[in-house]
Amino acid sequence: MEPFSVVGKSLPRIDSPAKSVGEAVFASDFSLPGMLYGKILRSPYAHARIVRIDTGRAKRVQGVKAIVTGRDTFGLAYGNYPPHLDPELNDKEPLVMEKARFRGDELAAVAASDEDAAQEALELIEVEYEELPAVFTPEEAMAPQAPLIHKKARNISWEVHLEVGDISHGFQQADHTRQDTFTTPRLAHCALESHACVASFDSSGRLSIWAATQSPTRLRIDLAELLKIPESKVRVIQPHLGGGFGSRSHMFSHEYCSALLSQKTGRPVKIVFSQEEVFCSTFSRHPMSLELTTGVRKDGKLTAMQSRVVIDNGAYNGTGPLAAQLCAIFMHGVYYIPNIKCDVYLVYTNNPIGGPMRGHGAVQPRFAAESQMAMIARDLGMDPGELMLKNAVAPGQKLSHGMEVTSCGLSHSIEKAAKLFTRVKRPEDGGLGLACHSFQSGVNVPYASHAAIVKIHEDGGISLLVGATDVGQGAYTVLSQIVAEEFGVGLEDIRLVMPDTEITPLAPGTFSSRVTLWTGNAVQAAARDAREQLFEFVAEELEANPGDLVARDRRIWVKGSPDKALPMEEAIKRCQLAREGRPILGRGYFSLPLVPRDLRTAKGNLSPAYSFGSTAAQIEVDRETGRIKVEQILVAHDCGRAINPMAVEGQLEGCAAMGLGSVLSEEMVLKEGQCLNPSFLDYRLPLACDIPPVETAIVETIDPVGPFGAKEAGEGAIISVAPAIANALEDAIGIRINTFPLRPHQLLAWLA
Repeated sequence: MEPFSVVGKSLPRIDSPAKSVGEAVFASDFSLPGMLYGKILRSPYAHARIVRIDTGRAKRVQGVKAIVTGRDTFGLAYGNYPPHLDPELNDKEPLVMEKARFRGDELAAVAASDEDAAQEALELIEVEYEELPAVFTPEEAMAPQAPLIHKKARNISWEVHLEVGDISHGFQQADHTRQDTFTTPRLAHCALESHACVASFDSSGRLSIWAATQSPTRLRIDLAELLKIPESKVRVIQPHLGGGFGSRSHMFSHEYCSALLSQKTGRPVKIVFSQEEVFCSTFSRHPMSLELTTGVRKDGKLTAMQSRVVIDNGAYNGTGPLAAQLCAIFMHGVYYIPNIKCDVYLVYTNNPIGGPMRGHGAVQPRFAAESQMAMIARDLGMDPGELMLKNAVAPGQKLSHGMEVTSCGLSHSIEKAAKLFTRVKRPEDGGLGLACHSFQSGVNVPYASHAAIVKIHEDGGISLLVGATDVGQGAYTVLSQIVAEEFGVGLEDIRLVMPDTEITPLAPGTFSSRVTLWTGNAVQAAARDAREQLFEFVAEELEANPGDLVARDRRIWVKGSPDKALPMEEAIKRCQLAREGRPILGRGYFSLPLVPRDLRTAKGNLSPAYSFGSTAAQIEVDRETGRIKVEQILVAHDCGRAINPMAVEGQLEGCAAMGLGSVLSEEMVLKEGQCLNPSFLDYRLPLACDIPPVETAIVETIDPVGPFGAKEAGEGAIISVAPAIANALEDAIGIRINTFPLRPHQLLAWLA
């Protein structure tokens, strides 16, 4: 008999039928009787004091029911995420009180009976501005006489200073030292669904909001705090979500404004962002400038790495402080380096807000570090794969900055990815590149307890209630497979109840690749709790010990006697009748002791488990046009146990496609804080025809912490795609470009 009947099987996603036939309801689809339509007025200036806002003419527009400005709020700030870092880092007002800090800052919101009336009212709101000097690069913002964006002594919001070992001694031990500077651009998430919500206050003062969010619990907390109402009076319902990639892990002003407008009017209010609003007024990947100096012995062993990173935070904190910490950690999270010095500066500018995006805080430093590893290998005359293997993190290893590795398939991943090099014949003007990655399986933070409820129905069906959100990664299917495996039923027997803070248990949210490990462990515990309740009864019926029972194929039997099995449906009915009709409810929780971690030094263990992997890329370069064609990509990823291999493969392919776009074509182009390409047409996302063949290799290491040994599979693989292609470019034409995207005209200039 196979060890598992459901886990480890490539099963279709449970939400695929509804999405395929158009039954799935998204926040932007949602509608309520009497619903109003909301729109938000935004600042056209990057930095301006708000002298006066006059809404008189706008209120007279037919159909307008309410207009709110900062004067209608309590003046409270939010925005720092995670909030435990420092409450003083909350710096974003839902509606501006005194001054706008970027083009798109929210000034007022209108609710009207139709969208046209709301738009007309926006255009009639009169705002008197006092334009202020603005800064659009971290270098400008850090200058001594730079205009201050917030009421602080300087424009540096947060600093991380990591130092372990003896950096001077480390460089003295080195036979070769290399220094390089890298830059990375601002990128957009480009989820297919716009940010949207519908908020409704009822007559009792209770708020219900249907929102496209990755963290219903966090949204509930923020709305309750900003509106000054009890959390128990806020209900957040999560419909299907049209992608996230980190862009929805935070509350945005439209969610607050829709709630405030509903409170003012007594009617539901819906706000859906335009694509331009999504690009300009939500999150984007933080641009970074990274200076690296690395020392290495002639045998290839790394001795020291010193780095200085400057992050363009945009106008508000968002998740910037966390990005700074993650940058310092994952700059050194793939190879063992005994001596480290890393200084990270998070700088306010008058640009759009930086925030979490797939591979948050790790994509940029690993692009720099993996590019430099290939350059060092070239300097030493070594094969890049050999250099990477020589320094690769190993299972059970504790890195010098405190990261504790449980399971690790990095070396195996490098070997699998490098096999691409042995299979292809290098064409003229063609090149091969290799790069590695690591990522967390959920950051361990103070509020990171996960819970799950499993309810057993009389016919053997099972309802699973969790607070985690499926942002398109297939989380609901994986969690359902865990329950089905524990109860010995099929995936079709599981009904997952989507997040609803009134019904489902609390969860921090879907971010930092935490769902499979953290929520998965809670789900497994809940399923086992329910199963044990049933087994206690069945054991008496079969005159056996509960520990000797087996549940499989919708039957229960004593080990070694499958021919004397009791059908699951019959066992459940008899159990509930014997218990006076009491339902079988399983409850499960998962949290870990919070290991003290210095958030300003990035020392300590970040996560209970880490994924590892490698990407190999083959490219060809057209010297006449500067066009880079990626012929194929191979992604090898250590995900612990693959609970659903097909889902893991899909995530790895998605990471490859997303990483490919970032390195070859994508970039938010800003001029004085104004985004010049805020649409899918101008932003240059890769199309399906642009994606090369992607080969995936799943490396299973069976982690001791994760459910059935599983860990992260949704983010880590994107990290190594850009440096693999950049390394392949240098291999092809001998030119190293230390930034991306790798545009044809830039490449032609280098070739010239």
